[in-house]
Amino acid sequence: MSSSISNGAGATAESSTSLSLSESYPVNSILELTLSPGDEVVQGLVYCTDQISNSIVLKKSLNYTTLASDIRVINASCVKSKKVIAAEAPKDRSGGEDGEMQVQEIAMPLPNVTKKSIDEREKRAVMLAKESFKHINQKASPEGQAVFDRLLKACNEVKWNKESIIVLNNIRVDPPYRVENCKLMKSGGVMHEGSLDRVKRIVGA
Repeated sequence: MSSSISNGAGATAESSTSLSLSESYPVNSILELTLSPGDEVVQGLVYCTDQISNSIVLKKSLNYTTLASDIRVINASCVKSKKVIAAEAPKDRSGGEDGEMQVQEIAMPLPNVTKKSIDEREKRAVMLAKESFKHINQKASPEGQAVFDRLLKACNEVKWNKESIIVLNNIRVDPPYRVENCKLMKSGGVMHEGSLDRVKRIVGA
């Protein structure tokens, strides 16, 4: 997916009316907009609008490319004129003759959003943020934090003990966090030695 943003100055007939942005540019309609400056003409399906930023988001499917679609964010103040191609996107529409709009869009109504779902997402985001903060050691060097992050991805059971990194409750990595600073905390057999070798490979990566 690719995206671009268009900005412009000067009020238009659309923006000067009492209609809201969502009423002037209905979601799932296919429009042709002429923009200033330069009279650039763009076409696409109105994916959404944002009243606060005065923006219109147009989506256009792309053929013969690795990108699924092109997303264009347009400041409504740069729209000189508007032409309605379709009041609602058809279920299946292919391109016609040269010069005609080449789109294949499917009407996709925005999902219903409830306060409960928003609260749950917020709680999850806060929980993840708190969990991330636990893994940050303000006293450790940037190199030490980088080693910790690598070990956490690979071993999962990793924690700080002051400025030392404890892995699997059995291996300690001390500053300056090099291979030679990796040591077993307990005497163990082949399994512990194998874990130590793995930690050394990760630290030395």
